[in-house]
Amino acid sequence: MVLRPFIVRAVAVVFLVLAAGSASAGLFDDEEARRAILDLRQRVESLKQEKADKADRTEADRKWAEEGQRASDEAAQLRRSILDLQNQLETTRVELAKLLGQNEQLARDLSELQRRQKDVDAAFDERLRKLEPVSVSVDGKTFMADSGEKREYDANLALVRKSDFAAATSGFVDFLNRNPQTGYRASALFWLGNAQYASKDCKSAVVNFRSMIAIAPEHMHVPEAMLIIANCQLESKENKSARKTLEELVSSYPGTDAATAAKDRLSRIK
Repeated sequence: MVLRPFIVRAVAVVFLVLAAGSASAGLFDDEEARRAILDLRQRVESLKQEKADKADRTEADRKWAEEGQRASDEAAQLRRSILDLQNQLETTRVELAKLLGQNEQLARDLSELQRRQKDVDAAFDERLRKLEPVSVSVDGKTFMADSGEKREYDANLALVRKSDFAAATSGFVDFLNRNPQTGYRASALFWLGNAQYASKDCKSAVVNFRSMIAIAPEHMHVPEAMLIIANCQLESKENKSARKTLEELVSSYPGTDAATAAKDRLSRIK
């Protein structure tokens, strides 16, 4: 609404009324003029108020619009922040899942490593136990021997008793080469000589029997070893050497079964 033209016209009317009042008092009396002026003033004030109210509403609308835009911008920023936070949370969740998976794998690896270590420790303890010396008694002799030595000696002796002389010969040769200081040495030489003699290798048998007698002259199988030496000598037509061996056997180990057999053989040697 445009107020300026209306106000101009209203003022003009007032002046006309006043002029008319001056010119002719009969047209309008003072009371009516005052009422007209007051009414005009009220209308003018009302129009001013309407204009002010409209201006206030416009300013208020502008402020509301600004506030609304600011709130909208802030909401948009908040949504972006929330979205970024959600993305960060998702990334963190994925990384945490990976870490948890890695931890679980590490726990499994550690458990497997501990199990293997226990197995290694158990195997090591078992090897130590097998290597620990044990007291053994063989052919009337008691001594300390490694568990491995005992098992190997017993296995080779079992081959002799099964008449597997080739395997027994190979086994006892390896055993003596690996264990030159073993307490089984004299007995191993005796049974090695027996296996060789049974395989008709008298030359090797005699060498091993003589080695046995040299290191253990008191061994319980010395008389038998001397008797087999004499047999080898007789088979080789070494009768003089055989007689000497048999006579030594009878004189050194009288009363033994080997000495009795030696006397029989002496009676038949020419």
